[in-house]
Amino acid sequence: MANEENTSPINFIRNIIDEDLKNGRYGGKVQTRFPPEPNGYLHIGHAKSICLNFGIAQDYTGGQCNLRFDDTNPTKEDTEYVESIKRDVEWLGFSWSGEIRNASDYYGQYYNYAIELIKQGKAYVCDLSPEQTREYRGTLTEPGKDSPYRNRSIQENLDLFEQMKNGDFDEGSCVLRAKIDMSSGNINMRDPAIYRIRKVSHHRTGDQWCIYPMYDYAHCLADYLEGISHSLCTLEFQDHRPLYDWFLEQLTEEPRPHQYEFARLNLNYTVTSKRKLKELVDQSHVNGWDDPRMPTIVGFKRRGYTPASIRNFCERIGVSKKETVIDFGILEDSLRDDLNTCAPRAMGVLNPIKLVIENYPEGQEEFREVANHPKDESLGKRKIPFSREIYIERDDFMENPPPKYHRLSPGKEVRLRYSYVVKCESVVKDEKTGEITELRCTYDPATLGKKPEGRKVKGIIHWVSAKHSIPATINLYDRLFSSEHPTAKEKEGESYLSKLNPDSLSVLSSCQLEPSLADAKPLQNYQFERQGYFCLDPKSPKEKLTFNRSVTLRDSWSEKK
Repeated sequence: MANEENTSPINFIRNIIDEDLKNGRYGGKVQTRFPPEPNGYLHIGHAKSICLNFGIAQDYTGGQCNLRFDDTNPTKEDTEYVESIKRDVEWLGFSWSGEIRNASDYYGQYYNYAIELIKQGKAYVCDLSPEQTREYRGTLTEPGKDSPYRNRSIQENLDLFEQMKNGDFDEGSCVLRAKIDMSSGNINMRDPAIYRIRKVSHHRTGDQWCIYPMYDYAHCLADYLEGISHSLCTLEFQDHRPLYDWFLEQLTEEPRPHQYEFARLNLNYTVTSKRKLKELVDQSHVNGWDDPRMPTIVGFKRRGYTPASIRNFCERIGVSKKETVIDFGILEDSLRDDLNTCAPRAMGVLNPIKLVIENYPEGQEEFREVANHPKDESLGKRKIPFSREIYIERDDFMENPPPKYHRLSPGKEVRLRYSYVVKCESVVKDEKTGEITELRCTYDPATLGKKPEGRKVKGIIHWVSAKHSIPATINLYDRLFSSEHPTAKEKEGESYLSKLNPDSLSVLSSCQLEPSLADAKPLQNYQFERQGYFCLDPKSPKEKLTFNRSVTLRDSWSEKK
């Protein structure tokens, strides 16, 4: 039964589960699974499936969720991906039930089930080439035609299948196919392949097998063997459900698992095809699977996204059967909402220009104690040093400002955050380039924490003490693609690679940060006041800290649009 404290939003899958529990189906249990193929790193679309499958198991009394690796294609799989997937699931805050499962755990059982199908006269070894198989399969509007090998005797099929297993045939020379209906309106039911020959070593079973089961065959049987009640998958598998049910009906008894489909996560400005993501990595368009521009979970983690922000995003977009494209800004808002409540504040100047306070005593220093968070006292306090020379943002000064400009300009005043009001008296320029290199200002000692009498100062800018600040490199990350739908015109010959955003990464190497950030830990989140949210890159060199911008303070893309 559902937990009383379950406050998760209602969706059609939860309604189905509630009805099944009410009717005593599956003995009143809820058993789900997350079955990734270990052929790449998980992306944000997988996060939706993780949150759904593990979340449902958490929300129902006695619910369980298995982690099962669909390792039936040894040509593309690797233990590197296995380990990364385990880390990603745990990082998102979930735990799997019992031991990790693998499709390869059931290779012997799959083989025995295939033998049973052959004995029932419902499977046969087919020698058609891949090209001939496609020709015989037919089209969406035309039925297929029977393979000339379809009516082999049961004994001949048993002998040939054993020879396949023993490695007597070359790759691609034959496959084992289910005998269903070549005239079916559902192409998936037109005698699909069950086993193919792959003479490569498997990362778990080594060279024990040279035949490997196909996904549609293995997946439903693994669900049955593990006692899965609700097999949740994305909509592209909806047309595969009759095949899922057919295998189970021929080979198993009730209670059988049932497949339910939901809409996959489609995010604009993003691609989530594993093949395309691997191309981005292999062709060095990005710096690895954990590049903070990648939509992989490790990429989001390195960029500074939190597990809570991704879980909240998945909850916010919901679960339905309708395919939609989610705006990337919703994901960014989920991160802002989370970090706004938990990220300590700090000041960092990304494009510094020196400001000298001429009437401030040389050699004098002050240390201002301020809260790390305006609403959370548990985050403690820090001391901000102040001295005669400080750095401010170059963008916070304009020599010839437009009307209603509330930052610093000649003859105008601004307040320094947590400090005094200063007035720009003059500027120093490079004699050759004419570039402003320094601002000369005065300060009003009576304005510390007070409004200046008789005048209005609207602008407040951030700063760091030149003497005490620490140098840093900051990576400003943006969306990897400049097009909302990078793959939209691929059928017309336009590659998604042509839509890469040339400004997806800007590296600022002359930044200055307040000294408290010298103690930052890898992936620790901060709000740099007036700038955005940042975290220390886990690959940051010790000699010069490197921070990644996780997200801006506001949705700048919506403003541009």
